[in-house]
Amino acid sequence: MATIRDVAKLAGVSVATISRYLNKSGYVNAETEQTIRSAISKLNYVPNHVARGLAGKKTNTIALLLPDISNLFFSDLARAVEDVAAMYGYTVIFGNSDDQGFKEKKYIETLKNKYIDGIIFASYTFERDEADMLTKLGIPFVCLDRGPSEATSSIVRAKNREGAVMAVRHLLEIGCRKIAHIYGPQHLVTAKERLIGYEQALADADWYSPSLLEPGNFRIAEGIKATEELMSRHPDIDGIFAGNDQMAIGSLKALNRMGISVGEQVAVCGFDGIQTTEITSPELTTVAQPIYDMGATISRLLIKKIEGKLDEDKLYELDVKLIIRDSTSRRTSTHEQT
Repeated sequence: MATIRDVAKLAGVSVATISRYLNKSGYVNAETEQTIRSAISKLNYVPNHVARGLAGKKTNTIALLLPDISNLFFSDLARAVEDVAAMYGYTVIFGNSDDQGFKEKKYIETLKNKYIDGIIFASYTFERDEADMLTKLGIPFVCLDRGPSEATSSIVRAKNREGAVMAVRHLLEIGCRKIAHIYGPQHLVTAKERLIGYEQALADADWYSPSLLEPGNFRIAEGIKATEELMSRHPDIDGIFAGNDQMAIGSLKALNRMGISVGEQVAVCGFDGIQTTEITSPELTTVAQPIYDMGATISRLLIKKIEGKLDEDKLYELDVKLIIRDSTSRRTSTHEQT
């Protein structure tokens, strides 16, 4: 890959002149500009972090890479990142990886050659080799939920295991005696921790069976399918804890199709606290992550890192909250009357 020094040598000018031309930060006569453009074209040079360093400038632009912006959890998170970044004078560029590693790598390749001050990874495919590359290039980054290493990146996530225990205990307290779990992709720390929390809460349940577990891949359609499979295997299930709200919404839909009263016959609890849970029928009980606070925290951490004010990288785990609504509360009243 050609460097700014290669361009300067071919054009017969100083590196400082190339820097002035690239950053529009000083006078360069028309003839020299034409020579520089010709050299850049011949060398296929792309301005990168070196030029930025030579110019001694920041652009106050950060990138946020998301796995799926259509998931309302990530759109709510993005709103917080953008709000806080704007408070500090930063602009945010968004990228959607669709959970595809090659697409994320393409974004990184593009971003590293642009005037980007730092990157927030809210994706599931960010790997150690990419982290090492960004570290060598001097591009700060932070991560949501998981990161290649806590030594090189601050990581922000909610207390997933604690939240799962909270959800299952709530279902037990309202009288559920056979609780299933629809779990997310197990290569994700969030899904894994929620499954562990479910199993931990049921450690003393003599009715527990691995057949009460069904994958749902964090999607509505697969939450529907998982619920149908679970109810087919265990028609006496009276509680379902879904590992995210999208799967829980799928569960509501499946139960309604089967003529099963949600809340009274089968209680359903999700996880995330996305806004859609307030408009489902019935409204969905959920373990709410502090989504806005997570986005705000991760944005502030990146800006501190960019400005050299972050003392160390570490893991930040934020508290969750159980929000009880009709998908379990009607069962609560029935249980209390007996």
